[in-house]
Amino acid sequence: MPTLAIVGAGPGLGAAVARRFGREGYSVALISRVQAKLDGLAQQLTSEGITARGFAADVLEPTQLTAALKTAAAELGDISVMQYSPLPFRSFLRPVLETPPELALEALQFSLLGLMHAAGAVLPAMREAGNGSIVLINGGTSVQARADFAGTSIAFPAESAYGQMLHDALADEGIRVAQLVIPGAIAKLSLDNGIDDVAQRIWSMHLGPGPFREMLVPLDQGRE
Repeated sequence: MPTLAIVGAGPGLGAAVARRFGREGYSVALISRVQAKLDGLAQQLTSEGITARGFAADVLEPTQLTAALKTAAAELGDISVMQYSPLPFRSFLRPVLETPPELALEALQFSLLGLMHAAGAVLPAMREAGNGSIVLINGGTSVQARADFAGTSIAFPAESAYGQMLHDALADEGIRVAQLVIPGAIAKLSLDNGIDDVAQRIWSMHLGPGPFREMLVPLDQGRE
């Protein structure tokens, strides 16, 4: 059974993506900081017939994150799809004149270095298998900086650059690396089926080759 790992799993988009992949026979590894919340979400998904387990880890703690991904692979099977979508801290959304270097560094650790460690944990098995997907979920500041959201305006482009490089380096190995940019709160976007449309989009991105970046909606239709 193939396994999907969601780094930054929660009751919104994470749950919707878990259900979409679960319908296709995927086991789901749910990864975020609080084990109790993960257990509750896993129990709900299990009641719907989806194999799901929670593995607590903080993306700012590389040892925790890589251990969670490796434990998930050992218990559920090699991870063939990873979604990297941890929700940025509110402190990353400060104005640029109120953002010290220490906060910018934390944002980079959260978005860029967290992804690098997570990719390092899952890519060996994907490369051995000759297939797999890594999907990054980012807000609009990944493509257009905002002076009032300095942390993500610094960190998301760095994460994007690393993802683009992975996309280019791994395309010939059958591994899909892609980014979905969601420029605003999903609930406020004009989507026929709401969050389920986003989950379907992520499923479609996983299925085949394509450009690195896709926009859920045009940038001017949403704001973070």
